[in-house]
Amino acid sequence: MQLQPPLLFHHFPYSSQMAPKIKATLLVLGLSLLLLLQEAVSVDYGSALTKSLLYFEAQRSGKLPSNQRVSWRGDSALKDGSDVEVDLVGGYYDAGDNVKFGFPLAFTVTMLSWSVIDFGSQLSAGKELDNALAAIKWGTDYFIKAHPQANILYGQVGDGDADHACWQRPEDMTTPRTSYKIDEQNPGSDLAGETAAAFAAASIAFSKSDSDYSSQLLDHAKQLFDFAKSHQGIYQNSIPQAHFYSSSGFQDELLWAAAWLFRATNDKTYSDYLSSSGNTGGTRTMFSWDDKYSGAQILISKLILEGKAPSDGNWGSFKNQGEQFICNVVQKGSKNVKKTNADALWWDSFNNLQYTTSALFLTLSYSDSLSSAKSSLNCPAGAISSDRLVSFARSQVDYILGKNPKGMSYMVGFGSSFPVKVHHRGASIVSIKQSSAQVTCQEGFNVWFNSQSPNPNVLEGAIVGGPDQGDNYTDSRSNFQQAEPATANSGPIVGVLARLA
Repeated sequence: MQLQPPLLFHHFPYSSQMAPKIKATLLVLGLSLLLLLQEAVSVDYGSALTKSLLYFEAQRSGKLPSNQRVSWRGDSALKDGSDVEVDLVGGYYDAGDNVKFGFPLAFTVTMLSWSVIDFGSQLSAGKELDNALAAIKWGTDYFIKAHPQANILYGQVGDGDADHACWQRPEDMTTPRTSYKIDEQNPGSDLAGETAAAFAAASIAFSKSDSDYSSQLLDHAKQLFDFAKSHQGIYQNSIPQAHFYSSSGFQDELLWAAAWLFRATNDKTYSDYLSSSGNTGGTRTMFSWDDKYSGAQILISKLILEGKAPSDGNWGSFKNQGEQFICNVVQKGSKNVKKTNADALWWDSFNNLQYTTSALFLTLSYSDSLSSAKSSLNCPAGAISSDRLVSFARSQVDYILGKNPKGMSYMVGFGSSFPVKVHHRGASIVSIKQSSAQVTCQEGFNVWFNSQSPNPNVLEGAIVGGPDQGDNYTDSRSNFQQAEPATANSGPIVGVLARLA
């Protein structure tokens, strides 16, 4: 008796010509299944939050505390300020370098403080509130030292040009540690204004846990705001060595500082400044360490929704312009932010993710205010609920954390695939705890920068610059446009992750 083939094949005639088609079909099905599985895997925002705060410990300058968790780092720059006989030890290194740039650092501290103010309950639930406050205090303790007199503020320690010519870990660097300041004869309203904002925001963040420290911070904020107003100028004209972080103007920092001081004090002095300002900023294209208008606008908008500020005149302009910025971010505006091929927000080929994290912070912060006010965001493309704002932000964070065409997390140390050749001096050179032998300026380049091996130290929690508009990323230390993390990238992401965790 002749056996019949199984039913499956009985009705499926096969020929060798069909093999390529079958392979292609199986490949498509496999890719589809992979994408479905990727979508199904939930992102551990809590773990990412923990790592984002660990990053700040890796950036610490000065004498490290006994509870330091990033063990590959050691004490560094213990004589900062000795050239001017002022103790300037402490603070944070800016990015992959060993310079303390005060202007972007102040923005970072402001955003860390705003994270605690708006998302303190979530940080507490995730057992990260103490770490967040410690991250702020490491910055504000340094700023207190850097502000020894009412109208004197040290805005930078270290020479960026000399630093960039060397590749050394901070523990044994030999580059100049020159201190640079602004004063009455050499003003910097942007630097003073941003540092005032950082002090004011931090005073609110510490108001519940340390009232004395909070009051001290607020005093510094008031002094620096007065200094910024009374002695006006752009800070890099007074500190030319700050050209790596040149400011485009100081009116936004004055508004930003005034908004934070009004939020901290409810003092008419600051509300009068805001209501009488001749420039509310207009609808901006980005929110960053240089451009604070959108941040000020949203902070003021939140006060309006909470019934703590009027809604007419300048106040209404602030609110409308801030809301239009968020509309453009979530692709419902009249001039939407560009996107990559895979729908990630895209501003610039150089450190794009710094703009993403800051924009997402404003989006989530405002979504909660809208929800509390039982309101929605009115955009040119229609009204958007607070839930939809959160969903949009979540999708963008998911992209950063690995749900992207490369399957790579752009937070170092998070997930199974992340950048391993990060442009960062300390992380890319053997820890001083492993080898105390001096790494010279050029040796650092020859042995460590040019190495094809992964960094010996994992810079956990760092947010790198990120992919280009085609969603491409090159993991190379020489690719500083994409592979260099910075504190300004991570300041806003703390609050974003706390909100989503």
